[in-house]
Amino acid sequence: MQRVCIFDSGQVRHDVFDTDDLPPVLADLRSENDDVQVLPPEVSLAPPELVVMDVDSTLINEEVIDLLAAHAGVENQVVAITERAMAGELDFEESLRERVALLEGIPVSALAEVADQVTLTPGVPEWVEALHEVDCHVAVVSGGFIDIVQPLADGVGIDDAFANQLESSGGVLTGQVTGPVVDRAFKAQTLAELAGRVGATRTLAVGDGANDLDMVELASCGIAFCAKPALAEKADLVIRHRDMRQLVEIFCTPYVR
Repeated sequence: MQRVCIFDSGQVRHDVFDTDDLPPVLADLRSENDDVQVLPPEVSLAPPELVVMDVDSTLINEEVIDLLAAHAGVENQVVAITERAMAGELDFEESLRERVALLEGIPVSALAEVADQVTLTPGVPEWVEALHEVDCHVAVVSGGFIDIVQPLADGVGIDDAFANQLESSGGVLTGQVTGPVVDRAFKAQTLAELAGRVGATRTLAVGDGANDLDMVELASCGIAFCAKPALAEKADLVIRHRDMRQLVEIFCTPYVR
């Protein structure tokens, strides 16, 4: 049995069909609808047990490093590097270190100012609440920065948060990161380790760029959320409308009584 989803103008309809019946069902649905997608069997009949999400341009609407770059007057340079990295044209760790180096000298107080500028993607609070209602563990793993990510995660009740740590000295950023860089391999490893820790076999990974590719491919269902083509091509589910309440409808509503 597999769940078939029909997307139309930000709305989603879905139903479960026998796998043997899918070819004629899909032919009929796709003759009348532009966006028809099929969920993997693992998450078609039961809710997820673990969800791991990216943050920048996924959980939130912004790219935090771009906001920080505005404080340093290097926004154009950083945006250009970010776009190339998210499209898979640059090694993420190298590009991150180059971008962070441009932030040298920014006062640490800028982190709080940027945190105030960040906005949640529509539907995030409802999505996290609904996941907890079906006893799902929720985590974020970000190529951004823990100073911004942790308060966001705490604010909506996310269970675990992982991100890069910016180094500072004398009240200003040094242009360096400390500890391991959160790249695509780190994200996939985090998903695997969390799945083992919480005993999850039905997992979702949600992201928007090339840095999310490994965890999206590893998860039971990898979700490309308003994503770059490089990720959308590899994902099991592609969400094109910027509202996470679609995910609530697909993965949680059928199981809440």
